[in-house]
Amino acid sequence: MSNIILVTGGAVFIGSHLCEKLAEDDNNVVYSLDNYSTGSVDNHVSNVSYIRGDTKDIDALVNFNPDYIYHLGEYSRVEQSFDDIEVVWKSNKNGIFHVLQFVRKTGSKLIYAGSSTKFGDGGLGRSQSPYAWTKASNTELVENYGKWFDISYAIVYFYNVYGGREISTGKYATLVALFKEKFKNNDSLTVVSPGTQKRNFTHIDDIISGLMTVGEKGYGDDFGIGCEEAFSILEVAYMFNGKVVMLPERMGNRMASDVITDKTKSLGWSGNKSLRHHIEIFLRDFD
Repeated sequence: MSNIILVTGGAVFIGSHLCEKLAEDDNNVVYSLDNYSTGSVDNHVSNVSYIRGDTKDIDALVNFNPDYIYHLGEYSRVEQSFDDIEVVWKSNKNGIFHVLQFVRKTGSKLIYAGSSTKFGDGGLGRSQSPYAWTKASNTELVENYGKWFDISYAIVYFYNVYGGREISTGKYATLVALFKEKFKNNDSLTVVSPGTQKRNFTHIDDIISGLMTVGEKGYGDDFGIGCEEAFSILEVAYMFNGKVVMLPERMGNRMASDVITDKTKSLGWSGNKSLRHHIEIFLRDFD
């Protein structure tokens, strides 16, 4: 019997990798719903059906009942969210309400991508930016829908994902991809002050294996998917052996975040990719 799976944000970095992996299983029928604000047709993969539109319109756009919905299609940048607050609200708050209403109707299992920012700086991170607050409050809404309407859900948390198809230019670029691009162009690597803020950089392969494990076996909250090893932003910059230029501090830039992976590991998941090794391979291949 086939599993019908919908991935919101399926044409973006993480979502496209998830679609690709899910579609490798002949028992899965995979759909993507994406508005292409940051997604790209270049990220389309074989054996996936693509629907263009906003998650707030999910009920009108999706005319089937998924068994699983991986809701990854939300705004996902911290510092930029101050300037993009209207987009953040439309994507993250309007979107989650309509997705949850759709889940109520269809009986789908929802796997929701929360944000590890809510664990940052001892819990203060949840209110340090519009992005962080919307994501933290969305996890509470998902939990409450579980209590109020008995929906099936699991909430996952990613930690600074890197790897193939990540955005490398513009204001939505990820840090590792941005550093790679600057290195290739012989530009200075820009680091937001103080540079000692630490992140747990996690390879896309580890994220996808964690997502699929939680989708299959996980129920409830607190399924963190992250690398245990943390590096400061300056340490990452120095791994590239390039010139570093410091930028002024920015609002919303947390200093640290606890990695909460015990529940995910209890399902049989483990991460095994190293950022340092990844950068070493990049530098070797560039030469």
